[in-house]
Amino acid sequence: MPLTAKQAISLGLVQGPAEVLPLSSSAHAELIPELLGWDRSGISDADRKTFQVALHAGSFVVLARAIKWPRPAAAVAMTAPAVVAGVALEDAIEQRLSGPVATAIGLIAGSLLLIAADSAAPAGERDTADLSLADAAVIGVVQAAALAPGLSRLGMATAAARLRGFSRADAALIAHSAGLPVGAGAVVLKSARAISRPPAPEMRAPLAAGAVAAAGATRLSLPLLRRTPIAGAALWRMLLAVATLHRRGFRQNGGR
Repeated sequence: MPLTAKQAISLGLVQGPAEVLPLSSSAHAELIPELLGWDRSGISDADRKTFQVALHAGSFVVLARAIKWPRPAAAVAMTAPAVVAGVALEDAIEQRLSGPVATAIGLIAGSLLLIAADSAAPAGERDTADLSLADAAVIGVVQAAALAPGLSRLGMATAAARLRGFSRADAALIAHSAGLPVGAGAVVLKSARAISRPPAPEMRAPLAAGAVAAAGATRLSLPLLRRTPIAGAALWRMLLAVATLHRRGFRQNGGR
């Protein structure tokens, strides 16, 4: 059956905090319907991707106004690796690393990396004014590596910034800043694809509802930007991943 407006709004409300915190909003959009047992058999893969673009677009409109964009040189250093990797590896990632199980594994791996980076961060804390091109280049490479589902681009950029000595709050701001050019490019590219392949008529209302809900939830979640609970975010990610893997195993065992 097609996605309902109520389901779309529910995912949009989750998108807000999942986009502001290093939780992987894409993983939540993929795994929550799986956990709740939603019947998505009537939704094509193209429409599912278009819906995720709508959620990201709703959040992006809010974040683009709330976050300071990086300087041009830093933007290039932080964006170019992810753009190159995305163009070169998009099809391979979707074919080999997509799906609930791969996403759950990515969530766990990303959580462990996030905790390890936070624990190993240097004692002296830097702020956003100290961001150098070397910092930007490291974050750019990490963003490219975070294309695998579940790892979370925001989470891995935050981890990289922590290892470069930035405080938790400033690491989160830098990670969001690094993601703005990437997010803008992804929304424009995928929106163009959606226009060339319009969604099914029954998906148009859910698309709009999800985007509006995501924008509203993101706006309400903005105060979390400077209070990034890394351990709490990692714990939530792992709980979501374990619940997904448990449900998949339960279903494969015939519900026993």
